[in-house]
Amino acid sequence: MLPRGTNAVRRVLLVEDGPDDVDLTLEALKEAGLELSLAVAENGVEAVAYLRGQGQHADAPRPDLVLLDLNLPRMDGREVLQEVKQDPLLRRIPIIVLTTSDAREDITQAYDLHANCCITKPIDFDRWIQLFQLIEAFWFDMVQLA
Repeated sequence: MLPRGTNAVRRVLLVEDGPDDVDLTLEALKEAGLELSLAVAENGVEAVAYLRGQGQHADAPRPDLVLLDLNLPRMDGREVLQEVKQDPLLRRIPIIVLTTSDAREDITQAYDLHANCCITKPIDFDRWIQLFQLIEAFWFDMVQLA
C-alpha cells in the first residue's frame, strides 16, 4: 500500500458487471483529473481471482482500494466481502461498496461483512465526479493505508 503523500500511481479494482457503469466510472475519473490505475472485474469470482493473483491475474498488482458493486453475477458483492475479509493476506485492502440499493438491510449486511464504507451510486454525472474526488482525497491523501 502507499504511504500518505506519495506520488506513486494508485491502483483501484472496480468490481462492476454493468458496462454503462464501468464507462461512467472511467469518464468520471477522467473528468475528476484522477490518475489511477483502474482494473475491472465483471463478477465476484473474477474479483476474488484478481485479488488472489490466480489464473490470468497471476501478475496483477495488488490494488490499494476496491470499489465493489453488491449485485453481481456468479458471486455477489456480499460473498466477495466475506471471502476477502476472511483472508489474512487481503483483509486490509479497503473496500468501498458502491450500490444502487439504499435498503437498510443491504447496508447493514455490508458493514457486518466489514466493508469500509457504503455509498449509494449517484444519479447525476457531476456527483460521480465529486464522489471520486472525495474518495481520492480521503483514501489516498488522508488515510494511512496498511
